[in-house]
Amino acid sequence: MRIPIFQADAFTDQLFGGNPAAICPLDNWLPEEIMQKIAIENNLAETAFFVKNENGYKLRWFTPEYEIDLCGHATLAAAHILFTELGHKGNVINFETIKAGALVVTKEGDKYAMDFPSRPAIHIEPPIGLVEALGEIQPVEVLRSRDYFLVYDNEDEIQDISPDFFALSKMDTIGVIVTSPGKSVDFVSRFFAPGAGIPEDPVTGSAHCNLIPYWADKLGKKQLHAYQLSSRKGELWCELAGERVIIKGKAVTYLKGEIFI
Repeated sequence: MRIPIFQADAFTDQLFGGNPAAICPLDNWLPEEIMQKIAIENNLAETAFFVKNENGYKLRWFTPEYEIDLCGHATLAAAHILFTELGHKGNVINFETIKAGALVVTKEGDKYAMDFPSRPAIHIEPPIGLVEALGEIQPVEVLRSRDYFLVYDNEDEIQDISPDFFALSKMDTIGVIVTSPGKSVDFVSRFFAPGAGIPEDPVTGSAHCNLIPYWADKLGKKQLHAYQLSSRKGELWCELAGERVIIKGKAVTYLKGEIFI
């Protein structure tokens, strides 16, 4: 069996920037065990698989550890490959997902706009060891949605965080978001998910489902510009749209080939 594979860098217009994702178009779903093994072999934060249906495409995402409920950068990368490599007609792609419902991606010039669910975080008392696992700098707020969400005073503090990945891997969420106001953008963030096999994710679309409603409320504006401050760095244009969020970014193709099974 030969399976097409593409790799694209999402949330960037430069190769070797943003967040790389592998994309595998399928005629029919493979056994979950095989999709998981492909994700392990690719050794990227996510491998996305999609199958065409009557309304668009069914979409699933796998980390090297397990299937995940929602992934932004691999959705953006999948849309980019459909538009640029696989001849998708029109400017809109409808994805159907198991746990995140319907996701729509619209091509807007050199950007792709993803319509995702808003996931506002709520304030909590931090679990034992969470703050300490992120170093000596104290957050000003601790919240939780799907992931733990810690707010700091400024961008320099976000840059200086040096996590204890082993300690973070023991937390009972997929990941941990750290964020602050930005110097040249509205807000910045980083995202750690060692329990999912991703010590630091370069750019995390799903984390912005939490970040956008938080910063829209704090800053009193619905349209926001953001950076994720990993070593590869990512740029996102964001909008709060009621119970949804719009996350825009660019992407570039890195490779295309075949998997032999």
